[in-house]
Amino acid sequence: MGDYDDVCVLLPAMDEVETVARVVEAFRDAGIDDVLVVDGGSTDGTRAAAREAGARVVEQSGRGKGQAVREAVRDHVDAPYVVMADADATYDAADVDAMLNPLLAGEADHVIGNRFADMRPGAMTRLNRVGNRIINLAFRAIHREGYRDILSGYRAFTRESFLRLRLTADGFGIETEMAVECVKNQVDVAVVPITYRERPGGSATNLHPIRDGGVIFLELYRKAKTNNPLFYFGSVGAVSTAVGAAMTAYVLYEWFAYGITHEVIAIGAVGSAVLGIQLLIFGVLADMILSLHREQVTRFERAIEERGPDGSRESERDGDRGSERDGDRDGERDGDRDGERDGDRDGGRIERPPEGDDD
Repeated sequence: MGDYDDVCVLLPAMDEVETVARVVEAFRDAGIDDVLVVDGGSTDGTRAAAREAGARVVEQSGRGKGQAVREAVRDHVDAPYVVMADADATYDAADVDAMLNPLLAGEADHVIGNRFADMRPGAMTRLNRVGNRIINLAFRAIHREGYRDILSGYRAFTRESFLRLRLTADGFGIETEMAVECVKNQVDVAVVPITYRERPGGSATNLHPIRDGGVIFLELYRKAKTNNPLFYFGSVGAVSTAVGAAMTAYVLYEWFAYGITHEVIAIGAVGSAVLGIQLLIFGVLADMILSLHREQVTRFERAIEERGPDGSRESERDGDRGSERDGDRDGERDGDRDGERDGDRDGGRIERPPEGDDD
C-alpha cells in the first residue's frame, strides 16, 4: 500500500446499491481517501449508500458511462492521477498498486487492467468472452496496437493525458474510444494483470452484449478514419472491387457459355470495380498524408520541448549567459590594464620645483 494523496478513484454507478458501498470501502482500505461516485440517475439508494461509505457523490448532468467519466474528470477531479473502476465489485481494489505503479514511476500515462490474466469462473459468459477476443483482434488489425483487453473498465491514467483525448462516446464505448485515442495521440500505455470476478448475487448488469458489441465495432471502424485511413477506405474499396470482379466473372461466363449478354450488370460491374480501386488509392494517399502529419507533429513537439518557457532555445540561453560571462571577464581585464597604464604614467611623471624656491 502506497501514499495515494494525489490519486482519485472514479466510480461511475447506476443502480448499484448492492455493491457500491463495498467497493468504496475497499478502495479506502487500499489507501485512497478520495473516492468519487458519479451517479447516473439511480433509483435504488446508490447515492446514499456511497455517501455513507465515505465517498464524494455527484450526479451526472447527462446519461451514459462515457458522459459520466468525461464530466467527472473535467469538472470534479483535481488529483493528477485517476483510477477508474466499476461500482459492481467485479474489480479488485487490491490491484490498485499494480495499476498505479507505472504512472508513479513515470513509465506510462495510461494503464489498462488485463482481465484475462486472472478471470475467475463465472466472471464472463462464453459469448462475452468470444466477443471480447474478436474485438481485441479487430482493434489490433485496425489500429495496429495490441493492448490485450481494450474493453477493460479498470483504468489508471494521468488527468493531463486524459484531457488530451478527444472523447465523444456516451455509453460503454468509452473504453474503446480511450484506447483508440491513446494510439492516435501516442500516449504511453501499460497493460498490467488484474483479477476479474463474478458479479455478486442480486446485482444486475447494465451491459447488453449484442447491442453494445455492435456499438463498439462501429466505434472501432469510425475511429479508423483518422487513425488508419488505409483500413477505413481500403476495406470498403476491397469489398467493392471484389463485388465488381464477381459480377464481371458472371457476365463473362454467361456470354462465353450461352451467348447471353448482361449490359446492365456489366456496367454495374465496371462501376463497382472502378469505385473500389479509387477507394483503395484514396486510402493509400490518406495514409501517406497521415504519416507525414504525424512526423511533422513529432518534430513540432520536439522543437517545443527544446525551447524554454520564454520561447528561446536552451542552447541559445546558455550561449547568451556564456557571452555575458565572457564580456564581464573581458571588461574586468580591460579595466585592470587601463588602471595599470594610468599608474605607470603617474609613477613616471617628474615633479618640478616651484619657481622662487632657489632663494
